[in-house]
Amino acid sequence: MPGKTNPTQCEALTMVAAQVMGNHVAVTIAGAQSFLELNVFKPVIIHNVLQSARLLADAATSFAENMVAKLVPDRARIAESLARSPMLVTALAPRLGYDAAVRIARTALAGNLTLKAAAARLGLLTEEEFDRLVVPARMVRPHAVDG
Repeated sequence: MPGKTNPTQCEALTMVAAQVMGNHVAVTIAGAQSFLELNVFKPVIIHNVLQSARLLADAATSFAENMVAKLVPDRARIAESLARSPMLVTALAPRLGYDAAVRIARTALAGNLTLKAAAARLGLLTEEEFDRLVVPARMVRPHAVDG
């Protein structure tokens, strides 16, 4: 299919996770086979733990080099999605009240507007007031103080 990106790195990582989980089961069962402080299953335990460590290290390196390092954020799309995110109205509730914040969110969703445009259309806030109250970076830090 033209333009399709194969998620091989993600798939490889999930396969490694499945193998590591299987190894964990084997180690758990082997660990339960101890009698009189003697566990003859230690080679199975050692093999599976070392295999898991190697698989995880190799998979993490490959994922970082071939996937994460090549990611490029579409900042314009992120900014547009953020501007339209209904969760931002939570920053307005202390100032405007819950009901007004809900009206803004519903107006934005119904009219395919940004929250800022919806707040202005409803006459609840100016664009400047909205920008002062809604600062997403502050919303992701619980220690931040409203300004």
